Amino acid sequence: MRVCFLILAATALSACSSIPKHRYTVDTGTFATTSEQVITQRLLQQYRDWQHTPYAWGGMSKQGVDCSGLVYLTFQQQFGTLLPRTTEQQAQSGDYIDLQQLAPGDLVFFKTASKVRHVGIYVEQGKFLHASTSKGVILSRLDNVYWKKHFWHARRIR
Repeated sequence: MRVCFLILAATALSACSSIPKHRYTVDTGTFATTSEQVITQRLLQQYRDWQHTPYAWGGMSKQGVDCSGLVYLTFQQQFGTLLPRTTEQQAQSGDYIDLQQLAPGDLVFFKTASKVRHVGIYVEQGKFLHASTSKGVILSRLDNVYWKKHFWHARRIR
């Protein structure tokens, strides 16, 4: 009986390893029906409101914010959209898109070190909004040598 239990347990555990990673669902609020022009305007407003806020790991206020916190707050404040809080969870939200398909509001992800991930929001004309560890909340260019080298993937929330 004990042998049967061990075989069943081993089978169940090995099956778990083949389960794909969880895909996070998103309540898109008004974001899904908002035009690209309005999305761009709201992202630029968020930038003006948060510009130069310093980076703080785990931060969620104007005293300090991290990259995924800025993304979370931007979608919540500007579009009534609830995203997961962490970069890891955000990287599993929405749908994968090619870099050439980027539209305002798409999430852009970077691998900046072996286990470090960074996220920002595409705004327009090759620029994305993010919380930089060295400069705080800024707009950067995707074709910047550093960001181009570390680009990982992009996701569309709508």
